[in-house]
Amino acid sequence: MRFKDGYLQTAPTADVDAGTMSRREFLKRLGLLGGGLIIYCAIGDVTVSARTPRQGFLSGNVPTDFNAFIRITADNRITCFVGKIEMGQGPITSFAQMAAEELDVAYEAVDMVMGDTELCPWDAGTWGSLSTRLYGNFVTEAACEAKGVLKELAAERFNCPVARIITGNGKAHDSEQPAQTATYGELTAGKVIEKHLKDLPPLKSPADYTISGKPYLRRDALEKVTGNAQYAGDIRLPGMVYAKILRPPAHGARQLSADTSAAERIEGVEIVRDGDLLAVLHPYPDAAQRAVERINAQFTLPETGINDKNIFDHLLKMAPEPSIASQAGDVKTGEKGTAAIIEETYLNNYVSHAPMETHTALAHLEGQKITIWASTQAPFAVQREVAQTLGFQQKNVRVITPFVGGGFGGKGSSGQAVEAARLARKTGKPVMVMWSRAEEFFYDTFRPAAVVKIRSGLDNAGHMQFWDYHVYFAGRRACEIFYDIPHHRESVYGEWNMGPGIHPFAVGPWRAPAANTNVYARDLHLNLMAAKAGKDPLEFRLGQLKDRRMRSVLEAAAKKFGWTSAKTPSGRGFGISCGIDAETYVATMAEVAVDEKTGMIDVKRVVCAQDMGRIINPQGATIQMEGCITMGLGYALREEIRFDNGRLMDTNFDTYTIPSFSWLPKIETVLVPNPSLPPKGGGEPAIICMGGVLATAVHDATGATLRQLPMTPERVKKALAVKKNNPARGEMLFRSNKLRAYAQ
Repeated sequence: MRFKDGYLQTAPTADVDAGTMSRREFLKRLGLLGGGLIIYCAIGDVTVSARTPRQGFLSGNVPTDFNAFIRITADNRITCFVGKIEMGQGPITSFAQMAAEELDVAYEAVDMVMGDTELCPWDAGTWGSLSTRLYGNFVTEAACEAKGVLKELAAERFNCPVARIITGNGKAHDSEQPAQTATYGELTAGKVIEKHLKDLPPLKSPADYTISGKPYLRRDALEKVTGNAQYAGDIRLPGMVYAKILRPPAHGARQLSADTSAAERIEGVEIVRDGDLLAVLHPYPDAAQRAVERINAQFTLPETGINDKNIFDHLLKMAPEPSIASQAGDVKTGEKGTAAIIEETYLNNYVSHAPMETHTALAHLEGQKITIWASTQAPFAVQREVAQTLGFQQKNVRVITPFVGGGFGGKGSSGQAVEAARLARKTGKPVMVMWSRAEEFFYDTFRPAAVVKIRSGLDNAGHMQFWDYHVYFAGRRACEIFYDIPHHRESVYGEWNMGPGIHPFAVGPWRAPAANTNVYARDLHLNLMAAKAGKDPLEFRLGQLKDRRMRSVLEAAAKKFGWTSAKTPSGRGFGISCGIDAETYVATMAEVAVDEKTGMIDVKRVVCAQDMGRIINPQGATIQMEGCITMGLGYALREEIRFDNGRLMDTNFDTYTIPSFSWLPKIETVLVPNPSLPPKGGGEPAIICMGGVLATAVHDATGATLRQLPMTPERVKKALAVKKNNPARGEMLFRSNKLRAYAQ
């Protein structure tokens, strides 16, 4: 993605609604891109050669004729257009590898254009670790078909059968007359050619890969390290102004009055009212901030009575009837055959996404068209929302997504883009809305607070006999048990995206939504069961695990870690956790030391093994694992939102603590090869085990059970005191459902 004066450097395009365009309209638009070979892949009810089922995942205004497409220009450059965005997870590299592989061109010959609603195929949004494992299939198939079309063009040019055409290094030649050769650019001759194959050619075998599967440096690395990468907040347009918006002091507060007279005395200030939106505009952001601070506003404040101390009781009272995620046998029957029952309740607090780049958007109105540069995970959703808000046709709203400085699920909603668009329409000027850190926290959709209750039993041999799992408001992702337990049931009370009335503010997806909570509760409980059975935690798990992929990652992690058998708690501070997310299997082991005086947890070492099927970019996969582990330290040890009656007490990093470099342990990763499977997700799996692996490590080190995330020093000291003063409680024999006894 290249920018000059804030604009993506491509030829102008026609006005077309990406959701409803006809084939002819789309072809006309592509003609304005400068020519080249355009490859279409049908979607909807179609299964392309039975390789990539397209129905089910994509819904809404998906183009009915096209999905991914490739442009090959006369200069032999390949441009790959995808609706996904780049926010640090690396598809800008892996998509280029996949396209280059199937086209038989050099990786460096492929340019990427991402997340531009006017140039790229529609996409539901960048989330769920779906970019490579799903959209990557579309890119691969488009490139494969492109090569097939190029072979046909070459066969026509050389007057030979298609079977004699060989491709390589961006060229096609006749295998029997090697002198007959042409570059892809020469074959397309800079023209737009609409051509479809009757039968799709076979995809390359992974055994023949020369680009996919090889480690490639992230193609955005140099730009980001040198500070040359363009984010939404870096875009500049002539005459643009910065907007600062009057915000309420608490969730649920209602504005009664606002006196702007003091703000108006600052030179250059423009006060804008648009319905419920009251903004101060100025050519300089600091002047706009000073002005908005001078507005004398009165608000009514809510009295909900809900705070971060009693939220868990509130959630249990609000719980709907459960749905059953999975079950086998009969839990009541299983209870009858048990020698020991372990019952516990686990909690986690609200957690912010806390991206380094706050929500930012620049809106530029030109007549009845508006262009928005936005930090968003869902540019097409922003396009629709802005069009609806302004009353514009969707084709007249263009959303361009430069690099995004972190999202983690929090930039699926883009209120800042709508605000910028409203103000641009009101003033006729380019308007940038860049949320402050306090605004980012206030309007963030937090990972929901949640409760997990587990009741389980062991038989006389120390095997798991039954498992009764209840999760409240975290959601079902990763809650299903994959161990061989004869009697089990996983009950889900509300999902992570429950609407207003449950939580005191908005909640939403947070990097592997639900999985962090469920894996933490499951693995800590399994460790408590292993302790009760008098077994080593790894042997306890493997003893009731037939799943081949899970066994392989557990054994790979144990080998790398150097795990030796010992009953837990052993005093060593060894932790273990494993789970499945985005179809990827992951196992993590850690070593910690606990300062019992201060309650500080020192994470010394983390080993993570991951089976993610066929790997496109091993370096990119490793970076994602390391990033997940680092980010996971935060939700496991320190990150939580404190609040009272809708007012947030944490609105910056002075009180909301995220991981720093001094926290980092020695991180070791293992990519377990499994090329027989298609690529699986890599952006989230490694984070799901961090709560569980550190909680089990603390338990192994001290015998104390940390039943609430994050495991702050205060909670560690309380857990140690409980263990010391009430050994029975420390041995997990507590069966009460009350929360207040140990919450906080």
